[in-house]
Amino acid sequence: MLISLSIDNCLIYDTATEFSLQANMQSRRFAQNLVPAGKIHVVKSAIVIGPNNSGKTNLVKILATLKGIILNTPTRLEKNLFSPEKRCSLAVTFSADGHEYLYAIKYDTVSAEYVYERFAEVLRDQYGNRKEKVWLLRDTIENKNESEDRKLTEMMELASKGNLLMHVLDMSRFPTMGTIKHLLTAFASSIDVLDMNNIPLEKTVEMMKATPEKRQKIADFMKNADLFLNDYKYLTEEEFGAAYKFEMMQKLSDRNNVQEASIRLRESFKDKLHLVSVYKGIPVPSILFDSTGTKKIAALASYVLDALEQGRILVIDELDNSLHFKLTREIIAMFNNEMNQRAQLIATVHDVSLLDCRTLFRKEQIWFSHKDSDHAYLFSLSEFSAGEDGIRETTDLIEKYKRGLLGALPKPDLFNSLYDACNVSRDSTHGKEN
Repeated sequence: MLISLSIDNCLIYDTATEFSLQANMQSRRFAQNLVPAGKIHVVKSAIVIGPNNSGKTNLVKILATLKGIILNTPTRLEKNLFSPEKRCSLAVTFSADGHEYLYAIKYDTVSAEYVYERFAEVLRDQYGNRKEKVWLLRDTIENKNESEDRKLTEMMELASKGNLLMHVLDMSRFPTMGTIKHLLTAFASSIDVLDMNNIPLEKTVEMMKATPEKRQKIADFMKNADLFLNDYKYLTEEEFGAAYKFEMMQKLSDRNNVQEASIRLRESFKDKLHLVSVYKGIPVPSILFDSTGTKKIAALASYVLDALEQGRILVIDELDNSLHFKLTREIIAMFNNEMNQRAQLIATVHDVSLLDCRTLFRKEQIWFSHKDSDHAYLFSLSEFSAGEDGIRETTDLIEKYKRGLLGALPKPDLFNSLYDACNVSRDSTHGKEN
């Protein structure tokens, strides 16, 4: 499970920034929202809310980039555009098999080299005091190399810096490095990153084609989402039938005013035509007839169910995009529920109704993104105290946020554009609506 992510000079974040999911055990509210991670506890879900262009999507991109770097897929870190510093830094702490680990890297964007790598096990005593047992350190900036394996230490001085050590060394020769790679790749492989503006249906299609049990789980998810559906299913080739297929292709062609549209459709799109929503006993292809929101729910269903069943980390940009606020809350509540003991949800949102510590979240589960003329910031609601700030678990957070008392609130002034569009003087007596 993800415990924390530290960022420095990456994308919008030009200063050291930490996003932490570690729970504050001094609070006993909503204990079901927590899960053990080694000797500490982490929250099962977290939301990030804030103005447009304040860093929410950048946080998601950085998590996706970190996953790609660890899994050795084509990706690289990008530094802050306005910073003179050429190095990006990332550090992640995570738990696996009851242990807590830390992995930190620094990437030189000019030389395209990883100039720093550090992997350590985090140890905590019965009082919560923290120390680290370093398994691996390669610091080409300070010219330091450390490992319990002497041969590995010697090899670090010779290994290429163009990739992570675990991708350039022979793991069969260095057992410590092999263990590190296993832990890191297992963690990175457990992360799914989604953008609700462009969420793929392929995973749902594959799940619907896999087994009757998985097919039924997707169908139940769709029906339980209260979409007025009688059923949701994947038609086999026999059920689809040539006549039905021709009819659907013809309707698609008529809609797009394209001759022989079926010829130009990709196979993956044709496959999606087999996803059928049943209304009042009448089956219709979901991809052609359902609303954007319904199709997004269908695409999201497979990721949510897979995360809960397999204990995965689901990261979603703009979770509330095209979804009713009650449905968004229900998805979050699924992860917070005591039945979930392994999965995590991290989501960026705009819906202020989710600022709810009365029935949905603990304070450390709500995060804000904010940007001023100098920097971008991430901060948690837990940083606001009851005494100094008047923020308690029972506080009306929506009202506080609207009044700007929590920060991370945009200040649009579009009426100036209205004056220009209507050719009205800004000094006129026309009032500005609130």
